[in-house]
Amino acid sequence: MAIQTQTPAFNTGVGAALPRIDGPLKVTGRAQYTSDHRFPGMLIAVPVCATIANGAVLRIDTSAAQAMPGVKMIYTHENIGRFYRVGGTVRIDEKRSPMEDATIRYYGQYVAMAVADTFEQASAAAAAVKVEYRQETPNVARLLDTSAATKVDSLRGDPDGAFAASPVQLDYTYTTPIETHNPIELHASVAVYDGQNFTLYETSQAIVNHQAAMVDILGVQPENVRIITTYLGSGFGGKLWPWQHSLLAAMAARNLRRPIKLVVSRDMMFHNVGHRTNTQQRIRLSATADGKLTSLRQDFLTHSAQIEASRENCGEATVYFYATDNLRVTSGLVKRHIAPTTSMRGPGAVPGLFATESAIDELAIKLNIDPVQFRLINEPAVDQSLNVPFSSRHMRECLTTGAERFGWARRNPQVGSMRRDGAILGWGVAGASWMAKRVPAEAAVALTADGGVRVSSAVQDIGTGTYTVLAQMVAELTGIPMGKITVQIGDSRLPPGPFSGGSVATASMTPPVADATRSALKQIVAIAAENEQSPFKGSKADVLTFSQGRVHRKDQSPQSGVPFADILRIARLSAVTGKGKAGPSANDPGASKISIHSYGAQFVEVLWQPEIARLRVNRVVSVMDAGRIINPRTGRNQIEGAVVMGIGMALFEETLYDPRNGKPVNNNLADYVMTTNADSPEIDVAFLDYPDLALDEFGARGIGEIGVAGVAPAITAAVYHATGVRVRDLPVRIEDLLKSEVRYKA
Repeated sequence: MAIQTQTPAFNTGVGAALPRIDGPLKVTGRAQYTSDHRFPGMLIAVPVCATIANGAVLRIDTSAAQAMPGVKMIYTHENIGRFYRVGGTVRIDEKRSPMEDATIRYYGQYVAMAVADTFEQASAAAAAVKVEYRQETPNVARLLDTSAATKVDSLRGDPDGAFAASPVQLDYTYTTPIETHNPIELHASVAVYDGQNFTLYETSQAIVNHQAAMVDILGVQPENVRIITTYLGSGFGGKLWPWQHSLLAAMAARNLRRPIKLVVSRDMMFHNVGHRTNTQQRIRLSATADGKLTSLRQDFLTHSAQIEASRENCGEATVYFYATDNLRVTSGLVKRHIAPTTSMRGPGAVPGLFATESAIDELAIKLNIDPVQFRLINEPAVDQSLNVPFSSRHMRECLTTGAERFGWARRNPQVGSMRRDGAILGWGVAGASWMAKRVPAEAAVALTADGGVRVSSAVQDIGTGTYTVLAQMVAELTGIPMGKITVQIGDSRLPPGPFSGGSVATASMTPPVADATRSALKQIVAIAAENEQSPFKGSKADVLTFSQGRVHRKDQSPQSGVPFADILRIARLSAVTGKGKAGPSANDPGASKISIHSYGAQFVEVLWQPEIARLRVNRVVSVMDAGRIINPRTGRNQIEGAVVMGIGMALFEETLYDPRNGKPVNNNLADYVMTTNADSPEIDVAFLDYPDLALDEFGARGIGEIGVAGVAPAITAAVYHATGVRVRDLPVRIEDLLKSEVRYKA
């Protein structure tokens, strides 16, 4: 999809707080999402999902369904065709092919699929498929067996000995539940097959990987598969890697030689397209009487599906976040009859920081040290996990700036002591962190004879502003107005782009876009110097330069120069195109000798009204050290959205399973409670805006994940301050708070 910006001003490069350039298309309904696509002769596919979580399919009767009006085919494992496995570095969360065998490993597993002329006909046919099962009792228990096998992820010093010898100790277990991604846009696939080539319209956060996966699984050549994701209605990590509905739609399109649309239902979102697994984390801390950490131990367990082994790396931030010479992190997986898990905004670090930051708050209170001061005392000088310096770390300033903006100095540490307008106030704080890196990416930038610029890459915009920031990068490097810059992304036929997850897309795109832009500018300058009709004929290229859309002499102003479109017309060229390419940051010289992360501090105020058992998050202050912010407006939007998501994690979200059949019982937006507009607090976002040149020339790091990282522990800290109840098992429940002995007195 190509989008041209509407803002004509020159001062719209990096650092400008611009609205999304794709905004007008979205608010007018012209933006076309995956399920909006229509094609002549298109059929609708509806899967049939298993109603048990453990057992096997004994037989499937499709006769009645096949005979229904409009039905073209009922697929089962006997007639769907052969899927292959992915290889190499291709990512896919559920490695078992759809309908590969008769074994049932989780509730909702696809066992058949109806294809018909209309959605109503396909739905009716799917409901008419009769499946007989051999059912066994599933294990979907939330609590994890602490005797599960574990491995050591990180170790330094003697944490056991230091803990035993320390005067102040803390030992608690914290848990987080299963959370389900619930973007408003459902997962969907529209598959078109012309007898040789697949064009697949997908809800994907990684179209290049999606193409590679489909090539492997369908057993075709790369040139025969095209993936298009023009717009995405958010994904939060759930749309990073291909799911089985994509494979089913593509195979049905090939078999029937008709376009196929398959939209996953809201019910299926709870068992067919991943979720964040639950975690159980034992945290042991010890410190000196004056607040210096002497040891930190984190032993965590997470659920995994029966044949997948994805891991929620809760220790990701633990190993470098605080200074301590004695540390150990261990992890283990516990098998359950659940669907495969996947990434969810801030995978690993977010639930991990809930546990470690909660424990830090508890230890600070035990020591009678202010929680902000306790964190400052234990600020590390280097990344002790690698024994290397930080590229750029301003965590201390995050804490002090946040405390000032929040008014932390007015905090009375006594539980239940702060009152306002008939409510008890609770104040809490937590730190946040997230990794920063680049992944391989390519881009092309073309200067065209109409005076415009086109930047192209097979990256995707998942709603975070990628269209906009790419235009800003080109505007920064060329001085060409944003209104003349077209952004073309979301198509696998373009130069390979990065995935949009883990907060890596913007930093990954910066080097190739910069290189491609400079290559195009170098070409136009060379043409200006060499062309016989050029006003600069006879000049050497090294005395010319390009700025504000013009070629001019370096010793003269841009206004004295010639618009680049005139140079192209003189040379009878429609365009010049520069290409750029960059590898992963791990391959950079000296990459192993520096630690690159983003940091933040989040302060929360809750209101507790014990008489009516009402708890509300009233305001949140987030101060982020995330490198240079390409667009403060879209950046602030990301942090605001992450805060709202963090409130859901802390207070509302939990997927519950029926132990009899493994079914997610709150599998809809009425029963799966999330943060609404009515629950949203006043949100204050501040960026420190220190460029981190270790990753890219603009100094940008990703910000999608870090905004959620400290919210839940800051909320539970505030809840304790208001009520005296320490919640270690998310989400916070009113039942927990009814134990509070704090009462409001006018």
